[in-house]
Amino acid sequence: MTPSTEPGHGAGHPFEDWALDPAVRHLNHGSYGAVPRAALAAQQALRTEMDAGPDPWFRGLPERVAHARTRLARYLRTPPEDLALVANASAGVSAVLGSITLPPDSEVLLTDHAYGAVVWAVERAARRAGARVRTVHVPLSATAEEITARVGAALAAGPVSLLVVDQITSATARVFPVADLVEAAHSAGARVLVDGAHGPGMLADPLAHAGAADYWVGNLHKWPCTPRGTGALVARGPLAQELYPVVDSWGAPEPFPQRFDHQGTADLTAWLAAPEALEFIERRYGWDAARARMTRLADEAQRTLAAALGRTGDLAALAACAAPAMRLVPLPAGLAADQEAAHALQCRVSARTGCDVACTTWRGRGFLRLSAHLYNDPADYAHLAELLPACLAECRAGTETTAHAHAPGAQAADAAHGDAHAHAPGAHVDAQD
Repeated sequence: MTPSTEPGHGAGHPFEDWALDPAVRHLNHGSYGAVPRAALAAQQALRTEMDAGPDPWFRGLPERVAHARTRLARYLRTPPEDLALVANASAGVSAVLGSITLPPDSEVLLTDHAYGAVVWAVERAARRAGARVRTVHVPLSATAEEITARVGAALAAGPVSLLVVDQITSATARVFPVADLVEAAHSAGARVLVDGAHGPGMLADPLAHAGAADYWVGNLHKWPCTPRGTGALVARGPLAQELYPVVDSWGAPEPFPQRFDHQGTADLTAWLAAPEALEFIERRYGWDAARARMTRLADEAQRTLAAALGRTGDLAALAACAAPAMRLVPLPAGLAADQEAAHALQCRVSARTGCDVACTTWRGRGFLRLSAHLYNDPADYAHLAELLPACLAECRAGTETTAHAHAPGAQAADAAHGDAHAHAPGAHVDAQD
């Protein structure tokens, strides 16, 4: 970027509390999170202690993990005996699926908004058990009542043993009415695993929002901003005692959740430093105020980008169940039609605009997924809005050129026209990038 396009974060701006590259506008918090400097410093001090004395460190580690777990449970408003620490939400899903028994010929129910890695884990578990996977279509514009009705009808249609449902969907940034879905599933005799990857930090009380879910998993490295590699698995009573870590260690004979506290010689400093991130944001900003600011900023970001792309007419259909700090803006037709194309477009947009932003795909449609956190401000999205239309027009032209080149007779037509388009300026910008 040129100096005139660099973000202008002055002294005292929340951006200064994070160790992010100031030359980039970071609009994709939802994918990877961002760690405050205070938590990074705490983690580095712990790593120094670990490397200075490995013997005392690892001998005393389970006790320190238990202490951190208690502090994290307080943040999630759940008893510490119900919470196990895991690397991330996907690891929690794998722990649940690897521990429970799916009856043969039963069904595991998903929606078509489920996270890809979770879908793969469910499919593998179903194959192992001789069970089936069934997917419920939920329209992007569905209200909470419509989501509940669709999932409820699917539960009534077959022998469902497990419902796996998102709390806040990843690719589509929808908040699902999880408590109602749990009630419907239990009425149908099915257990419920809630993928709450985006719940902590974005929702004030994600476990209350999940109702009486049998199993809940969530990421703390996303919206709560803890060091990466920190996730939570919550289960209660006898169901919790069925659960084991994906990798057995010396804690295997212990009850849940203590058996998850032992992870051999893994670097667990992220878990130990995680409370510092949560408590720093509470001290500095207050979590309720932080959530309110993120939602206001996400609203403004969506309006700004939709206006720039001429898609304001599409926003009404996206209003129902929108995630508090993530928003979708539809991309022009033909862009990000599949995962590979979405990834390529995301890289292209980042290189062209200096903004890290998510491009997602769902049922053949491409979307810009905007995140808003404390370190963002309206100028970040205004900058993207200024540069994105030309970038997308260029990408769309390249997509149409590629489609034409692969159409029947296209090569002959290009040859007849002297292949002038293929050699025109900008025609091969993808290859040059």
